[in-house]
Amino acid sequence: MDISLNGHEARALGVLIEKAFTTPDQYPLSLNATTNGCNQKSNRDPVTDFSEAEVRIALQGLRMKGLAGQSVPAGSRVERWRHNAMETLGIGEREAAVLAELLLRGPQTAGELRSRARRMRDLPDPESLGQALEALRTQGYAETAEGGRAPRTSQLLCRSVAPGAGDSPPAEAAPASVLASAPAPSGAPAPLPGAKEVQGTPLAERVEALERQVADLTRSMAQLREELGA
Repeated sequence: MDISLNGHEARALGVLIEKAFTTPDQYPLSLNATTNGCNQKSNRDPVTDFSEAEVRIALQGLRMKGLAGQSVPAGSRVERWRHNAMETLGIGEREAAVLAELLLRGPQTAGELRSRARRMRDLPDPESLGQALEALRTQGYAETAEGGRAPRTSQLLCRSVAPGAGDSPPAEAAPASVLASAPAPSGAPAPLPGAKEVQGTPLAERVEALERQVADLTRSMAQLREELGA
């Protein structure tokens, strides 16, 4: 399956998978909990500083790609998010745990992956990890490359790295940031609250990213209206 994520979507998906395994009593996650999970300082590389506006857009992007869903529990006004990674990608729990580690921490050796992914799902021996990695590689979600002291595996859902705290994310990886910094054309919607300014991004790229994001948001709102009217 050909699914391409930007850096914000990749981090948010990794968080949803991770928290579904490690804190099931708090799952599905609120927007605030997802944002905190994206920006937490442990088990993350790089450490990020996403705003809630950026994470909301990332979650909407995952929703449109079939990788996340939202709900409002009975008696609550807080919208919550869950992942659909196993169903959409056709992978099992062990593969999902390994994929989450790759999304959250980047390329890793087999030893690193096994020790870290075991906090989510049991990987009793190297063979169990090897089987999970082979399944991810076969479906085109990961690749293992030789180099250094040991081969390292990378995920292939997102080709860009999630921007770290203080970094200027690429336009395609941070639509909310672009909305905040790009000059608004006549009739364009106002920048999302909480969006951060991006410096040094070429104007053409910023405007193009703005147009893509407006189109995505329009489709998302139309789909939401259809669901509410169903």
